[in-house]
Amino acid sequence: MKNKSKYLAYPYVIWMAIFIVIPLVLVLYYSFTSGNIHDPGSLKFSVESYGKFFDSLYLNIIIKSFWLAFLSTVLCLLFGYPVAFIISRAKMKHRGLLLLFFLVPIWMNFLLRTYAWMAILSPNGFLNRVLEMIGLPTLAIMPGQKAVVLGMVYNFLPFMVLPIYTVLAKIDKNVLEAAMDLGANGLITFVRVILPQTIPGIVSGVTMVFMPAVSTFVISRLLGGGKELLIGNLIEQQFTVHRDWHFGSALSIILMVMILISMAVMSKVDAGNEQGGAALW
Repeated sequence: MKNKSKYLAYPYVIWMAIFIVIPLVLVLYYSFTSGNIHDPGSLKFSVESYGKFFDSLYLNIIIKSFWLAFLSTVLCLLFGYPVAFIISRAKMKHRGLLLLFFLVPIWMNFLLRTYAWMAILSPNGFLNRVLEMIGLPTLAIMPGQKAVVLGMVYNFLPFMVLPIYTVLAKIDKNVLEAAMDLGANGLITFVRVILPQTIPGIVSGVTMVFMPAVSTFVISRLLGGGKELLIGNLIEQQFTVHRDWHFGSALSIILMVMILISMAVMSKVDAGNEQGGAALW
């Protein structure tokens, strides 16, 4: 039986090697070389691409990318947690319908969803036309960082709601009733009982939102009007416009390392909260 299982795993190993390991090795190779990529003989070892990263222009882009990703993640958490809490407390027959409202946008094409927000937020878009009709001043949201953050929150909010809802739905109601019997009001029950148990869901949601937000390039390019250059746009330009695969590869490796560090920090926070919760109980 074990031998059969081993053979069944081979296709997955081959798939991972072709589509994950080999591309990653190529990106790593190009990041530490310089020269004409079409002439393998001209390639030589170099860390010049990593040195360019410390230019103030690129550092500012990195800082802005992480700031907008952090801001959108915080907003997703602030909006997503109450929504997940409301859904988890709804009647069982209504939960499926409420979750459907968050799943339907995910089924749509990501690019179409972003184009829809362009039609809503543009200077002559739906929102400003409605404001003009009712006699209110128009809003200058797009292009700009506000539109980019709004697009991130809209596209990634379901990835915050679903893991938090999953954890909330598994909380034993008997524990909540016991807290009430011991004299805890709603606020204390939430802070001392519900919130600590939802930390794993929060960590998962933050990770699932922050990673795509910090590396996005479609949202910033469309809703930012080409004025809000993030690290995802910078990497795309290096490969498609400037044809500098070496610098683009170096930026990709740097971004990957930063994301891995962020994930490691979140894992440490999650492990610390689990230990603290176990000690409390």
